[in-house]
Amino acid sequence: MAWDFFFKNELNSKTLKMKKLILYSIAFLLAAFGLLTLFLSASVIFDLFGIRAKEGNYVLFVVWSNFICSLLYLFAAYGFVKSKKWTASLMGISTIILVAAFIGLRIHANSGGIYESKTMGALIFRISVTIVFAMIAYITISKKKI
Repeated sequence: MAWDFFFKNELNSKTLKMKKLILYSIAFLLAAFGLLTLFLSASVIFDLFGIRAKEGNYVLFVVWSNFICSLLYLFAAYGFVKSKKWTASLMGISTIILVAAFIGLRIHANSGGIYESKTMGALIFRISVTIVFAMIAYITISKKKI
């Protein structure tokens, strides 16, 4: 009987440590993605380090969408570390912002606005990554068993 208690506690401890390691790893990846996005979008918006000239025909509302999402990514990374249920909501909001930016970019492109073709692919990639992080947040944090 005492052995069962010991092994059950040891198993729960290992499971908890593994879950924390996974959440910390996800938080690290999301924070890195968020910091990179923050640096690149802020560099274009505020014309830092000559990046604006290298970007070519950027679309400002897409850059602002990326900037806003980068801040949400950083808050969500904190949410992963602290296992906050609002983390999935932040990632969902980021997804909505990016999808709206994609729709706006399509309208901009179809009305003859100039843009870089790589922006479409980059936005699709960013939307996909954000959806994956949102799903992970929902599964690992929001959908806890009571």
